[in-house]
Amino acid sequence: SRSLMNLGELVSALNNFASLSLAESWDNVGLLVEPSPPHIVKTLFLTNDLTEEVMEEAVQKKADLILSYHPPIFTPLKRVTWKTWKERLVVRALEHRIGIYSPHTAYDAIPHGINNWLTKGLGACNSVPLHPSTSPSYPTEGTHRIEFCADTAEHLETVLSKTKDIQEIFCLTTFPVRVEDKEQTRVSLNCSQKALLEVVALLSQNSLLDHKTEILILQKPLLPHTGMGRLCTLSKPASLSDIIERIKSHLKLPHVRLALGTGKTLDSPVKKAALCAGSGSSVLKGTEADLYLTGEMSHHDILDAVANGISVILCEHSNTERGFLSELGDMLTVQLQNKINVIVSEKDRDPLQV
Repeated sequence: SRSLMNLGELVSALNNFASLSLAESWDNVGLLVEPSPPHIVKTLFLTNDLTEEVMEEAVQKKADLILSYHPPIFTPLKRVTWKTWKERLVVRALEHRIGIYSPHTAYDAIPHGINNWLTKGLGACNSVPLHPSTSPSYPTEGTHRIEFCADTAEHLETVLSKTKDIQEIFCLTTFPVRVEDKEQTRVSLNCSQKALLEVVALLSQNSLLDHKTEILILQKPLLPHTGMGRLCTLSKPASLSDIIERIKSHLKLPHVRLALGTGKTLDSPVKKAALCAGSGSSVLKGTEADLYLTGEMSHHDILDAVANGISVILCEHSNTERGFLSELGDMLTVQLQNKINVIVSEKDRDPLQV
């Protein structure tokens, strides 16, 4: 007997699995279609692309929520009619009380996500994100730190009493220092950008703004193992032809497309490979590697890579993503404590066939 989970609880569990703050700013992630509450979810249905064929399958399988890796609603809909296929998806979903949730680039960034799964196609390797994600928040409050010295107790009193009137000042500390054999008090504080301007104005009025004043911009820290794309260093270099076989086997593909880097052959060793699920041009650009692995790339970006001696393997866009769904299904079953029936679409497939 499964305990019931409502849509709100499920969405917050999904957001805990992969924070939507990791998604790219241009993306459209999260809950995109919500039936009227209360909405109980017994069956979660996973797909890479939500096509009309996949939607019919979700209806047949009595799905309560579809997790579609690609967002079926991306550009705004001005109406919801039976005219276009995207609109029909929303009509169908609401008629059958099915929610739609899309994680897209949030799943690209997480350490246990789609790019991590793709690296398994190379064999044993160490991988790091090509574009690391920054933490959504600062480790301390405020975006700037300012430090300055006060040489007399009066100066210190005046300035400290006036900083109390400034909003958004945090972590104010004072400590004694010796500057040019004079005892002084150094003040350090964190503040917002707006408060920084007021603090600087206050210091210059009290002629405390001098060469000993330091203003630091606080950076949001990078998140470990998190971000777009991966640069993989193989534990043992392998020939390009071996790597091709490994990738075909991992992605269950009879063939891939290959552009040989200038001066390279199928026997050339691959030590470093840069990869990005889906459409990798912008993420891979400029990366030094023996091989680029992605779903699709523009003609000119391929020519660029090849001219730089980098071989390129293309597998078609969704073929670099879809295989992750079964691994995802297992992870979500655990994350949701077996409360929900998680199934993977059987109709979801790459639109390009040979």
